[in-house]
Amino acid sequence: MEEQTYTYKYPRPAVTTDCVVFRLENSILKTLLIERGNEPYKGYWAFPGGFLNMDENAEQGALRELEEETGLKLKHIEEFGTFSTVDRDPRGRVISIAFYGITDLTEVKGGDDAANAQWFPIDEIPPLAFDHDEMLERALARLHKDHQEIFK
Repeated sequence: MEEQTYTYKYPRPAVTTDCVVFRLENSILKTLLIERGNEPYKGYWAFPGGFLNMDENAEQGALRELEEETGLKLKHIEEFGTFSTVDRDPRGRVISIAFYGITDLTEVKGGDDAANAQWFPIDEIPPLAFDHDEMLERALARLHKDHQEIFK
C-alpha cells in the first residue's frame, strides 16, 4: 500500500476507541481490564482499546481492539461517550470514543499490546491509566440507565 501524505491547515488529533465490558458473576458486577504492556502507563490497568485504523468506523475499531487485546468477541456494543480532555494522553492530542457491552463470556487472555486481561469486581478496581476512572463512572451510569434490572 502506497503511503499517502496530506497537508492541512489545521492540526489533527489521533482517535482511539475504548471498550468497557461488564458481566455478572454470582450477582457481582465485574468489568474487564487489560494490563498495559507498553508505555505510556506500562503495567497499569486500562480498558481494552487503541488507535482507530483509517479503514474502519469507531465501532469496528472498538470490537477489533477488544478481540486483539482480550480474545473476547462481542457482537454488540453501545457508544456511551467521547473523551476529549486536551491532556488525557501523554503521547499527544488523542480523542477516545467509548463503548460499553455486556457479556456472559468469562474466558479472556491478554494479547497484542496487553500483557494481561482480567475481570475485576466493580468495588475492587485497581488504579487505572489515562482518564479511565471517569470512563468507568460514565459507563456505570449508562449501564444503570439502560439496564436497571442488573442493579435490583
